[in-house]
Amino acid sequence: MGAMATCTTQLSPSSSSLFRSQITKRPFLFPPAKIDRHGFSPRRLKSLSLSHRSSVSASVASSAEPEKSTRTLPFRVGHGFDLHRLEPGYPLIIGGIDIPHDRGCEAHSDGDVLLHCVVDAILGALGLPDIGQIFPDSDPKWKGAASSVFIKEAVRLMDEAGYEIGNLDATLILQRPKISPHKETIRSNLSKLLGADPSVVNLKAKTHEKVDSLGENRSIAAHTVILLMKK
Repeated sequence: MGAMATCTTQLSPSSSSLFRSQITKRPFLFPPAKIDRHGFSPRRLKSLSLSHRSSVSASVASSAEPEKSTRTLPFRVGHGFDLHRLEPGYPLIIGGIDIPHDRGCEAHSDGDVLLHCVVDAILGALGLPDIGQIFPDSDPKWKGAASSVFIKEAVRLMDEAGYEIGNLDATLILQRPKISPHKETIRSNLSKLLGADPSVVNLKAKTHEKVDSLGENRSIAAHTVILLMKK
């Protein structure tokens, strides 16, 4: 019995070496990971997700709150748009010029579609509220007011912010009347109201190919893009 106990508790040198070699030659391995078509394994994706979850959450949270910048921009761009219905019995005033026509703009003020969209372009470039908020049509004092008043206020705000006009490009859209005979007069008056050199003020006019209210002489519209430069 003693000999048997000795055999079970002690390993011969050869058997000990064999045991060590078996451990060395046959290490325990994890089963191979499945690889998707993009070259990632589920374990790797899970690891990436866990490690980056906090940083992504922080990034989303920070982007939800806009950063307040105190930088003064060297230039600003604004766009303005306006549209008015054309009705008999109203004057047609464009750019401060009375244009002969059988109908005009129905509006709270004088309905000058060009000056209105120029004002909105300036206000937009400055990051200010639109013309309807600054000069609401619910206010009786603006009833029938000349739109030159709105232009002067917009220019004042522009000067106050330290900007001047780099250039302005406006497009009138109407089927009738033809604007070409009046275009230079309108452009000259608009330049004067803005206090800008006429060379930086451009005016174009388009028909609407007899499509919808613009093409049927029932409305008039205008677009303006303006570049403001820091003085």
